[in-house]
Amino acid sequence: MSRTYLFTSESVSEGHPDKVCDRVSDTIVDAFIDGDPYSRVACETLATTNRVVIAGEVRGPDIAKEQIEELARDAIKDIGYEQDGFHWQTADVEVLLHSQSSDIAQGVDAAGNKDEGAGDQGIMFGYACRETPLLMPAPIYYSHKILELMAAARKSGEAGQLGPDSKSQVTVRYENGEPVAVTSIVVSTQHVDEALSSEDVQGIVEPYVRQALPAEWISAETEWHVNPTGKFVIGGPDGDCGLTGRKIIVDTYGGAAPHGGGAFSGKDPTKVDRSAAYAARYLAKNVVEAELASKCTIQLSYAIGVSKPLSVYVNCGGTAVVDENKLETVLQDLVDLSPRGIRTHLELNKPIYARTAAYGHFGREATSDGGFSWERTDLVDALKSAF
Repeated sequence: MSRTYLFTSESVSEGHPDKVCDRVSDTIVDAFIDGDPYSRVACETLATTNRVVIAGEVRGPDIAKEQIEELARDAIKDIGYEQDGFHWQTADVEVLLHSQSSDIAQGVDAAGNKDEGAGDQGIMFGYACRETPLLMPAPIYYSHKILELMAAARKSGEAGQLGPDSKSQVTVRYENGEPVAVTSIVVSTQHVDEALSSEDVQGIVEPYVRQALPAEWISAETEWHVNPTGKFVIGGPDGDCGLTGRKIIVDTYGGAAPHGGGAFSGKDPTKVDRSAAYAARYLAKNVVEAELASKCTIQLSYAIGVSKPLSVYVNCGGTAVVDENKLETVLQDLVDLSPRGIRTHLELNKPIYARTAAYGHFGREATSDGGFSWERTDLVDALKSAF
């Protein structure tokens, strides 16, 4: 690519209303999987002024409504909500979970000679590129990083004037396909002191923005928009109703890659919306790490009740140094892309999901307890050998 262009991505903090809901839903997924690794969970959360509603379908251990309510309160407390309009201790929490549909279960469950099928139809995408150390597009990677640093400073007391609800947006200038500068930075953050002006808030958050971004990318020409509407005291679910699964672009690649439309949070790993998207990222990241391409998009598709993917598509945007048709075959030889195969290979039947609910499901470090296993690059040697 020879032209110069701008590309923008946004992120939202763990205190954003939708992310509060994602966190509660994934906390409940973890609780069921912790009790039974093969639990089925489809949990949706709604949050508004001093009210949380948890609904959906489950199959697994008998967890009392009171325990689920306590899990929700603990999650909200950890995020940091102790406000008159939304408080972890006083919010009304309603639990409306019920048993999974037997019609869905019969299509998904293994039986006789039938392997476990996909929990739904759909398409899922994975992506990786060389723009950042963790092989993520630069705009979303740095948008997340800004908010992570702000949240850490808020929780430590270093930036105690900030509230939990915040958003960031980074516009990056590309030259010849490479990110070279930031042309604009947007940060909107809740604050607890009503007297703070936009300029005051910029003074608080600017050090964290500069810490997050490459220093040479910020110049005198970079535009800053911090709390551009002015006062931002009423935030979180008290200011804007939240719902699970509404930040799917924030959760993935910031718009730099296609999205199949399915949300992740609140779903156990038999749901291919979640597990196959993780598998697609895993494969794409390994392709790029193996230096077979400088960027890679992978699409997988499934039908409900059918175990094998209907299609596997690889597109490296003209950067591949190997045949993409062969790469499609090799990837399927290396990893069983059935729902059961994905869950087994990536060890997804573990309580590892609450931590994914904010700052992106991708571009994170794999952890020793199995968290973010889809970020591993353990296929590199096999991929190189195949070519």
